[in-house]
Amino acid sequence: MRLSMLMIPGLAFAAAAGLSLVAAGFAVTAVEESTERGVREALDGGGYTWAEVTADGLQVLLEGTAPDEATRFSVKSLVGTVVDAARIVDGMEVPPADGLAPPRFSAEILRNDGGISIIGLIPAGSGRAALVEQLESLAGPEHVADFLETAKYGIPEGWPEAMDFAVEALKLLPRAKISVAAGEVSVTAISGSEEAKAQLEERLGRTAPPGLRLALDIAAPRPVITPFTLRFLLEENGAEFDACSAESEESRDRILAAARKAGLQGDADCVIGMGVPSPNWARAAELSIAGLAELGGGSVTIANADITLVAAEGTPEARFDHVVGELEGALPRVFALHAVLPVPEAQDAGGVPEFTATLSPEGQVQLRGRLSDAALRKVADSYAKARFGSGNVHTAARVAANLPADWPVRVLAGLEALSYLQRGAVTVTPGNVELRGMSHRKNAPAEIARFLSAKLGEAETYGLDITYEKPPEPKDKPLPPELCEAQLASAQSDGKITFEPGSATIAADSAGTMDRIAEILGRCGPVRLEIQGHTDSQGREAMNQNLSQARAQSVLNELRARRVVTSTFAAKGYGESTPIAGNDTEEGREANRRIEFKLIRPAAQAGSAEGSTGDETASEEDGSEEAGEGAEDAQETTE
Repeated sequence: MRLSMLMIPGLAFAAAAGLSLVAAGFAVTAVEESTERGVREALDGGGYTWAEVTADGLQVLLEGTAPDEATRFSVKSLVGTVVDAARIVDGMEVPPADGLAPPRFSAEILRNDGGISIIGLIPAGSGRAALVEQLESLAGPEHVADFLETAKYGIPEGWPEAMDFAVEALKLLPRAKISVAAGEVSVTAISGSEEAKAQLEERLGRTAPPGLRLALDIAAPRPVITPFTLRFLLEENGAEFDACSAESEESRDRILAAARKAGLQGDADCVIGMGVPSPNWARAAELSIAGLAELGGGSVTIANADITLVAAEGTPEARFDHVVGELEGALPRVFALHAVLPVPEAQDAGGVPEFTATLSPEGQVQLRGRLSDAALRKVADSYAKARFGSGNVHTAARVAANLPADWPVRVLAGLEALSYLQRGAVTVTPGNVELRGMSHRKNAPAEIARFLSAKLGEAETYGLDITYEKPPEPKDKPLPPELCEAQLASAQSDGKITFEPGSATIAADSAGTMDRIAEILGRCGPVRLEIQGHTDSQGREAMNQNLSQARAQSVLNELRARRVVTSTFAAKGYGESTPIAGNDTEEGREANRRIEFKLIRPAAQAGSAEGSTGDETASEEDGSEEAGEGAEDAQETTE
């Protein structure tokens, strides 16, 4: 009985605790329900019916898919006015934004004796870990540096094939740089020899998947040649090389072409190597071989920058003088000529000394004959270059002794008199200066007579035979705007400007067409031109309008890249609004996808121009209007 009396207070305490717990549970549930009700009312009142709310004790969980980040933030702010912001748990999601163009994915892989490094931006999900593992299998895990970044965008077409090929190419190249982009790979590498280079190029070309744009730049080491030597012989039984060196394939081809022109038959080759004394080696070789051919026989030897030209015995002295003089004047700097004419010592050159300068219609000047000393040769060459242009003068005059004392005065006076003409020749002899030719100035004979009288003296003899011709039209006269427009249209007849499917990127096979258009525009002079983009009717109208505008702008940008002055050009997209064929066939749709070049005419001209669309309004031309991307608002109309 006494034990029962002691248990009564404990039981009462337990009962009171249980009742308290039940009451607390009901209170928490009531608070949660009240919180959810208040938050839902606020969300419904704000129009956010898509949002779900769950109260868990003091925490408020927000769930649902918000249209965008701004709406998501607005929901959180609104709920924060109902409950403490610290109690909000954000479980809302936002779908990816539409219309954002993916970045241009690319990677650079570098390999050398120290290992492999890779850097760039690649698509997430394109197998980064597997790629690095492949590289580690080639160079070892400790010799691979991974600097890649990833972006959560779709894998572009052609990316997997390009990267797989890059890894395969890397297996063949111990020292290389490989650039990878979607659908294109560029390889720069060094091979062990010319044979290895050819094998690599052939193997890589065969391995590349179809459609991959592959650029190869594989170099091979070249031997050092010392002395850099060429020896060419021209004899009665034919021509041949004893030795031939060249610094490049282009140089070799030029030398061999000059030798074949001089009479070389059959196969011949030049060793390509390093150690060339001048970048003008091929030019010096061409001139020397051509000079030997003009002599008719002998040999020419070039050792570094020293040239020895030996004529065949019996070569006429006049021909020798001419060839040697011309070669001396034409050889590039650095090269020194030593010419030998094996003639009997008893032979007397004789003859009347003469100096001749000729001016061709193209403005080329040749100096031939004899000059009294090396100083006069240099002065005459410099004087002629100052008068006719340094690139237009070829000095083929030879230094000779026993010329009259006033020979320098006569030569320089004759050269200046020649500068009055458009074409002609001046001949200087000890007793006369003879000038003949044509001028575009009617008073040229009088001017020349005054000049020669002052320079030579009235007692000196000179002869003039000058004719007059009316100046021709300038060759660089700009094309008339209408002809310019017609030629631009014709340029696309053989190959129209095309684009990558669904994009504003000009297709690679349209580069030639863009070059022709740029060349035509270079001859057109300043014209006001609208570059029009047109599409077919496939897809949404708004999308086609934007695409046509982007394509027209791409063409304008390409012209700017080709250094065409485009300050008076405008780019405008017409979308699908002006078809030139039906859109119910593929041929018609292809015709409607086009770029056109149209003159921008003043309103008065556009109204009467043949082929005017007549659907644009225009007022007087605003001369201060700047043509550009906004040219559709210009107060002019386009034919």
